[in-house]
Amino acid sequence: MSEHIAIVGSGYMGGGIGQVLALAGNEVRLADVSAEVAAGNLERILRETAEFEKEGLFPEGATETVRARLSAAASVEEAVEGARFIEEAVPEILELKHATLARISAANPTAIIGSNTSTISITQLAEQVSAPERFLGVHFSNPAPFIPGVELIPHAGTSEAVLEPVEALLAQVGKRSARLTDATGFVLNRLQYALFHEATKLVDEGVASVEDIDMIARTTFGFRLPFFGPFAIADMAGLDVYAFCYRSLQTTFPERFATPPILQERVDAGHLGTKSGGGFRTIDPERTAELVAYRNKAYARMQDLLTDLGPSPWTTDR
Repeated sequence: MSEHIAIVGSGYMGGGIGQVLALAGNEVRLADVSAEVAAGNLERILRETAEFEKEGLFPEGATETVRARLSAAASVEEAVEGARFIEEAVPEILELKHATLARISAANPTAIIGSNTSTISITQLAEQVSAPERFLGVHFSNPAPFIPGVELIPHAGTSEAVLEPVEALLAQVGKRSARLTDATGFVLNRLQYALFHEATKLVDEGVASVEDIDMIARTTFGFRLPFFGPFAIADMAGLDVYAFCYRSLQTTFPERFATPPILQERVDAGHLGTKSGGGFRTIDPERTAELVAYRNKAYARMQDLLTDLGPSPWTTDR
């Protein structure tokens, strides 16, 4: 069943989210600081949709579907009128988000409201939402049409009744979602920025160049990440191995790489990962060989894909 949805903020994130929702058959209205900006962004979205269809990234007929389902409203109030779900996607500035959320919630007192904030506390954003029990974080990643994961972040006052409809909507448009606890940065960006922060330290310390760090990241542990998250990777490596590596790192970086208590607790209890039937994740020991076979096939297919695509336009990719 299609939904009437409003997206407030029609830039690349908001526009991409609107594109995805419309492509799945929902009626979507875009709003921005002016009718002209919203209309201009709609034309850009339609051009991009046609390009994606031509390149085979969208199915045949996608442009016609999006053109029929996605429209630009003259104002925020017009966009949100009658909407069942509203996604706020304005720039990551607290004051701007507060003002926008107050305007949205005043104009539509009943819709579920999501924010596409990537780092700001949902509890803090909820301060300017009337009936804040209908408000939560719904964080898509860029580019929204092609990244499948979405973070769902309720605040302490979010009603349980709003979560399932949002999860159903995301499933309808082909996205995968996870419910998180409200914390600044959530999961995606705390992990992403932790990696980036350590990468900058490696450059500052003269360990490797920017180009070589990028190459190592994408051809080693990053190569695994489309298939396995950090806990599954640790379990396959062996948590005792991880504990030993932490001790080695601590000879130079005692505080930066202190052994995580939840790792040491599992090692002390003999829960060492797949070799012992589970560590952070559990697996039937009889299926370990199946897991290894899946892993090897996945990595081989990934290499085939990369070979087929060839190097990216970065001049030093190899």
